[in-house]
Amino acid sequence: MTTANAAMLEKIKSGQGFIAALDQSGGSTPKALKGYGIGEDAFSSDEEMFALIHAMRSRIVTSPCFDGAKVIGAILFERTMDGEAGGKPVPELLWERGVVPFLKVDKGLEAEADGVQLMKPNPDLDALCERALAKGIFGTKMRSVVNLANAAGIKAIVEQQFAEAKRIAAHGLVPIIEPEVNIKSAERDAADRLLLKEITAALESWDGAPVMLKLSIPAEANLFAPLVAHAKVLRVVALSGGFSRADACAELARNPGMIASFSRALLEDLRASMSDDEFDASLRGAIEEIHAASVA
Repeated sequence: MTTANAAMLEKIKSGQGFIAALDQSGGSTPKALKGYGIGEDAFSSDEEMFALIHAMRSRIVTSPCFDGAKVIGAILFERTMDGEAGGKPVPELLWERGVVPFLKVDKGLEAEADGVQLMKPNPDLDALCERALAKGIFGTKMRSVVNLANAAGIKAIVEQQFAEAKRIAAHGLVPIIEPEVNIKSAERDAADRLLLKEITAALESWDGAPVMLKLSIPAEANLFAPLVAHAKVLRVVALSGGFSRADACAELARNPGMIASFSRALLEDLRASMSDDEFDASLRGAIEEIHAASVA
């Protein structure tokens, strides 16, 4: 393990803060831009759209308040990893600020079957992992979705996540496994419990370095405490899942040991029209609120 990787590992393992999710991809980018105050009439091609979202992300990661004091990690979209901010490659800039860089590696979701949406096939994953390593990325993130408490579906989703995690870990990267339970599901609590059972079983047979888990905040507070304490889990992080920031922070604070990895809840008050001072003040307020819930 390199010196940088050892320092990154220690930061993620024991850092008092949260992980920013800046990884909206093609399908979710127009929605993210709309929230930022940029409508679809502002771009006429994917290239223009991605340039606008990159400008937004650059503004975030170069803000004076975005550093490792409260933000211990950031999950990037592939184009963000390949881009620059502040005149430097984004992963390099982040780590100089004490923020550990991760990369979103999944290719999106399959149609729902057995109450879940598995990840699409990812034949280029190994090549992407090698490219990420060369750029100073520490770990990866991949997302699938649980909509119903279907035992067969949840078993399949966990098996797929851990199979892909094995491929990722073979490259020396730390995988974040994200089987998101839809917080609007009428079967949310039962789905949480099935997911806990399947993840626990998968961890028992996991023989690699510790993994990370990114989970929806459970309907029952502290349900995932056994995962937080598990020897094979480096960190359990929580997604906001559609909660407002205030609600997501309140829910998270009821789950000691879980830390935030919020996207929409982090960015919800930021607008393209803000002055730099207004932008930095708004982002600072969001960071402080999410940090407080993560270390509660």
